[in-house]
Amino acid sequence: VTSCEVLPWSAWSGCAEPCKATYRVRRRHVLREPRNGGEPCPALEERAGCMEYWSRQGAECEQSLVPALITTGGFGKARKKRAAADGSERAGYCVEFQLVAIAPGCVRSHRSHTLWMRYLREGHTVCVECQHPALDPRSLHCYGDGSGSHENQLLHWQAVGSPQCSGTWKRIRQLDTCSCPSVHSFLFI
Repeated sequence: VTSCEVLPWSAWSGCAEPCKATYRVRRRHVLREPRNGGEPCPALEERAGCMEYWSRQGAECEQSLVPALITTGGFGKARKKRAAADGSERAGYCVEFQLVAIAPGCVRSHRSHTLWMRYLREGHTVCVECQHPALDPRSLHCYGDGSGSHENQLLHWQAVGSPQCSGTWKRIRQLDTCSCPSVHSFLFI
């Protein structure tokens, strides 16, 4: 009996496409095929979510095309502690958005790391904080924050941790001093 044997995973590829939420790939190859009832081969390809904010020519993506990647505001408290420890904290800002449409996957998620998504409701105003390290040092903004978008333009967002949780929102205003309420507080990734 000979079980399948595979080589180690390759390095992750770049994103499949720039300027939009897509995926990256890593692969491994079969070194020895199974024989005589040996263990079958495991998966030979894995995909993971990916976002590149620069085109292949090196130009920054148009902000209105880039979906915002968000997580719960509670994640930011741990992020601030880490940044303060190494002295790299930069002043951030907050952006208020009105939620327009929300995918059903946001409400259906019951895993502990996705419970925060239940606070996303159509029509509600949410506050999303842009802080280090999501704050890009070249442009001094977070990708997907809607800067440069037109008034009432629908912008896209994607929740980190659940590919089924996404939606659209409209940018209301930017706040230089953050005072987001804890329930409707989120964070750019």
